[in-house]
Amino acid sequence: MIPPQLAIVVDTEEEFDWARPVSRQNRGTSSVPAQALIHEVYDPLGIVPTYVIDHPVATDPVSVSFLSGLQRDGRAEIGTHLHPWVSPPHDEVVNGYNSYHCNLPPALERAKIIQLTDTIDANFGMRPKVFKAGRYGYGANTRKVLLELGYEIDCSFVPHFNFSADGGPCYYGAPDQPVWLDDGHQLLEVPLTCGFIGRLGHIGPKIAPLFDNAYAARLRIPTLLNRAGIISRSRLTPEGVSADELCRLLKTEVARGLRTFTLAYHSPSLAVGHTPYVQTAADLAAFMSTIRQVLDYFSHELGGTFTTLARIHKAMPK
Repeated sequence: MIPPQLAIVVDTEEEFDWARPVSRQNRGTSSVPAQALIHEVYDPLGIVPTYVIDHPVATDPVSVSFLSGLQRDGRAEIGTHLHPWVSPPHDEVVNGYNSYHCNLPPALERAKIIQLTDTIDANFGMRPKVFKAGRYGYGANTRKVLLELGYEIDCSFVPHFNFSADGGPCYYGAPDQPVWLDDGHQLLEVPLTCGFIGRLGHIGPKIAPLFDNAYAARLRIPTLLNRAGIISRSRLTPEGVSADELCRLLKTEVARGLRTFTLAYHSPSLAVGHTPYVQTAADLAAFMSTIRQVLDYFSHELGGTFTTLARIHKAMPK
């Protein structure tokens, strides 16, 4: 049997207060060089993460220098991550609905993707082939633009999750393994690893809406089901998820026969004070420890190997 493989995607972006509305004024990227901390874990394991970068990162000289160095040394791959509120042209009203760029007028979404792609090309000396929608806001027009620009990989899908209550897309029924998004086999979707654990985890996809239901949340039904070990929904990220839960998710999905996994997090989580998950030095140490434990479990307990989105694309049958 083919061993499971895992790729790492880092949403490499500006710092902002997650509890406040998005703003065009938030363009600080001081946390980008802090990614060097986690490379002390990645480099000995031969792990090459994909840094999908947004406009503030792509135009900051310090960030460009740091990430270009990783790329030049074969320690990272670079892709595109569109936060529309900080990506020109700035022709839309900044609000929650428009923060999902699939909600923008098609011409404006296209213009933002083109301008960000061209900026990365100019500042990194390479045409990006990987795309991840900001806030997972991928839509039908997004697909058209990515195909037009020659993108080969999208990694925006979040299977079993629904963001429509906030104006975003619904990913119920979305594939949880790589799949071609077009008949010509030009654009490959490599989704974030999401799934269900617990005694009734196998029925998770059928009852996924329960976990996004506001009434069920008020009654604490998902929490009670989780505590009883019956069923819970999880995604492969060290942000707010324990190492134990992540390992259980991987074990469950490998047992189901899944072979391709992606772990994702946000670059500001590698520095203190920028995301809800890392507010202290102790939080940062725990965050890095979680990643280390999960990678060790995947490799030694599940017999997994580490890969990249580019390798997944190259190996995908057409």
